[in-house]
Amino acid sequence: MRLAGGTVPALLVHPYFDRSSGKVLRPAPVLIWMHGRTVTKELDPGRYLRLARAGIATCTVDLPGHGERLDAPRQAPEQTLGVVEQMVNELDAVLADIDSSGEHAGCKRALGGMSAGGMAALVRLTRPHSFDAAVVECTTGSWHWQQHRAMFDAVRVAAMNPIDHLTDWRDIPFLALHNSADEWIPVEGQREFIEALRTRAISPEHVQFHVYGPTGAPFEHAGFGRMASDAKERVTAFLTHSLTAGP
Repeated sequence: MRLAGGTVPALLVHPYFDRSSGKVLRPAPVLIWMHGRTVTKELDPGRYLRLARAGIATCTVDLPGHGERLDAPRQAPEQTLGVVEQMVNELDAVLADIDSSGEHAGCKRALGGMSAGGMAALVRLTRPHSFDAAVVECTTGSWHWQQHRAMFDAVRVAAMNPIDHLTDWRDIPFLALHNSADEWIPVEGQREFIEALRTRAISPEHVQFHVYGPTGAPFEHAGFGRMASDAKERVTAFLTHSLTAGP
């Protein structure tokens, strides 16, 4: 379907959707998920199926320039922060449609993403929000470590770099997964961000950081290679605890 006034293509996976009636039988907690650069929202159905089996819905959206709103030049590395900026600005309208559907009424919700999608998630979390948990993969909240890459845009970094804008960060359960050998996003940058969160957190144990060793994934960046199943199970367990276990 399309959300945010028809501008944002989305894939919704709901654990209580009844195919015969075409209706959701009861509300479920939901993860708003954003993919990385050059791929689409349909990537990684194993993630969505695991969450559905755990009673958690997923709303995954196409980043600007990706998937159903394909604009190939916007997938270039130097366009990354512009894509992130637009996605961040679209999230509130996406969330408003999710809320108005009634399919998650009274339930908790999480925000997450991988790579560029994870960057968008972290930027949004530095601003006032109502999410109950967050999970990111193969991304960074300290963008100064990307100065050597084509994506680095000094103006947008100054405006959005998460580690420099933590005033409104809320102390919610947070999980970050990374690879120690990531060739595109150095683990040191994300480690710096995690330490900044823990330093200011009321409950630093809510900030979890799991780092895999070499996994065989392309550029050791996306998908976690032979540890992919472990990563998905880890995220499912985290969200099950954060979104469905009590108040």
